[in-house]
Amino acid sequence: MAVITRFIVVRNGVELDKVFDVKKEADAYDKMLDAAENLAAFIKKSDLQIDLDAKTVEEISIYLAKNAPEVTNILRGIRLITPSAAKIEKPADPAPPENKKTPDKKPKSKRKEK
Repeated sequence: MAVITRFIVVRNGVELDKVFDVKKEADAYDKMLDAAENLAAFIKKSDLQIDLDAKTVEEISIYLAKNAPEVTNILRGIRLITPSAAKIEKPADPAPPENKKTPDKKPKSKRKEK
């Protein structure tokens, strides 16, 4: 008789249909679902001017999470663009301190005199 270990991902108390033979794969799938959940929340709270039903947001989020390496490569190197009104001006540098010379100090000897 053989003993076979199977791994099932459980989300919100519900067992998912997908069964894994390797724990590492089950963990990776669970992390992908976490990322998809976070992406869905991000999309839902956005100020997009379109109506997206929950199923569409879920499908897009899962697709992006499953393809994370490719999405990361696409987004690599993008710099945040801020509106010109939102730019914060740096305060002017304060006046440099006056050149005050400090008296030269002789280094103290580490050797004790008797």
